[in-house]
Amino acid sequence: MAKQCKYSCDSAAETLEWIKAIADFIKPFSFLINAHVVNFFKDRLWEAVDEDWLQCLSNESVESLLLIPSGIVQDHWPTSLKEFILTLKSLFYPREQADLKKVFPNFQPTSLNSVLAQGMNLKKKHEVEVLSDIVSSVASAVRADAVIDVGAGQGYLAQVLAFEHQLSVVAIDACSHHGKVTNARAERIKKHYMAQMRKFGSGNQRLNVPQTITCNIMSLETLKSLTTMSSHKGDFQQPKSIEQDLELGLAGRGSSLVLAGLHACGDLSVTMLKTLLECEEVRAVISIGCCYNLLSEEGFANARIQYGFPMSCGVKSVNLSLGKSSRDLACQSAERWKSLGKDAGLHNFELHAFRAAFQMVLHKYFPEVGISPSIGRQGKALRRKQQRKIIKSEPQAEESTYSDLPQMACNMEEACSVTHSGESEAGNTLGVGSDLDALFTKMSLHTGSTCERTMSTYKYSLFEKFCQSGLCRLGLKPSDDINFHGIWKEVEPYVSLIGIYWSLRAAFGPLLETLILLDRLLFLQEQGDVLESVMLPIFNPAISPRNVAIIAKKPDAGISSHHSSR
Repeated sequence: MAKQCKYSCDSAAETLEWIKAIADFIKPFSFLINAHVVNFFKDRLWEAVDEDWLQCLSNESVESLLLIPSGIVQDHWPTSLKEFILTLKSLFYPREQADLKKVFPNFQPTSLNSVLAQGMNLKKKHEVEVLSDIVSSVASAVRADAVIDVGAGQGYLAQVLAFEHQLSVVAIDACSHHGKVTNARAERIKKHYMAQMRKFGSGNQRLNVPQTITCNIMSLETLKSLTTMSSHKGDFQQPKSIEQDLELGLAGRGSSLVLAGLHACGDLSVTMLKTLLECEEVRAVISIGCCYNLLSEEGFANARIQYGFPMSCGVKSVNLSLGKSSRDLACQSAERWKSLGKDAGLHNFELHAFRAAFQMVLHKYFPEVGISPSIGRQGKALRRKQQRKIIKSEPQAEESTYSDLPQMACNMEEACSVTHSGESEAGNTLGVGSDLDALFTKMSLHTGSTCERTMSTYKYSLFEKFCQSGLCRLGLKPSDDINFHGIWKEVEPYVSLIGIYWSLRAAFGPLLETLILLDRLLFLQEQGDVLESVMLPIFNPAISPRNVAIIAKKPDAGISSHHSSR
């Protein structure tokens, strides 16, 4: 039943055909893509969704809903729903990790030692191990004198490239704190390597240490100036003044550079690709983008003189705009939704319901606030706190898991005491005590038990706390006139629909990301023989879902370009 991707992006014509197919598919669903889920109850957004779909999915498990963004359907679903989801999936860019040994000569991912890997989580370690070897391969192919790590963060990639691959590296980041962390970490790593060299009698060997530059790259001109500055051969020195060195514009003297960006945010990935075209010293770019919500877009308030979307003439000719909601949606990861599991998935849906119901409070009692103000990432903080609490509570009863929860959830006196004791806990961004957080998660597991009425009461209690915290975040004073209970009762019959709505909407995430990536690839392909480009998934998507790299070079660098599609 599954539809395989029938499109290719080996040439500009094929890439444009794929883009047009995506544009044709998404246009009828603009009501879903451009929706603000915070207005789910206020605007009764579920009424725009096919009634048969809602009725069918209302009987589905949370686990089945979480699989929708991955394009997984059930046989008993309506034909139109299955066709919708499978067609969506057929337009996704495939995410299975590419066979990198077929693309890059001598590819052998670095296995990081404990010193280099210090501070990295599993995801970061996997990304740096794979990407560092790719960057090293490309740098060797183009005979680069140095690599510039754009948006370097704490310098994990830069340090592996320098110490393990012996490349000259400049790490650029907008945050001065990141630069200090990078330098301090590099010194610790240097001491380790110096000790190893003395131990094995190679004390005269020169170590490459990444050089750091703190600079907010807000324009193509800034990055071009930095690359020109960095292309000066010899040892890099930390500049006394960025502005002074930019003005000097040190001559390239024939040097060649590679730009690398591991999840360079928003327009930064776009700027890297444009710099390859406009800066003679830059010979190749390896870019893995992210944070599409931060992209500037033509025709929107955040657009600059040089906007991040669309890049290609082809997409401009299609006359397709995204908008902030669509760019936000492009950040959704099907792999992460699939891996959530029932508990975390249900909790996500409930938090969306809380936020949408809170919007009803704002609309009715604080109309001056605006359309959909941000109240911070309260849900993420609460979710992490709950997960930690559950992990701590499990070891004593592995065999029973949560078999005793209905009794706990029904204990009114205990739950009420938890409510009061947790109200002022510091660091809880929802204003909910950690004990109550754990109770809320555990209650979520038993919505069908005899405690349903009790759990309804406590979900309202949590909603009220959510509202109190949200009002505080917005600098608004709660009033006794606010009927939180009345609003909750008004929306409660439709709370279960928000998970369905969100899952259908999230299914567009991988498609919109595909569109953004294809636009970038097409921009490079439109340059003709000036560039060779490839787009391929380089990470294991189960570990790092944002895994698609765009790799481009000026000719004669030895990269196979026929792996841009499957």
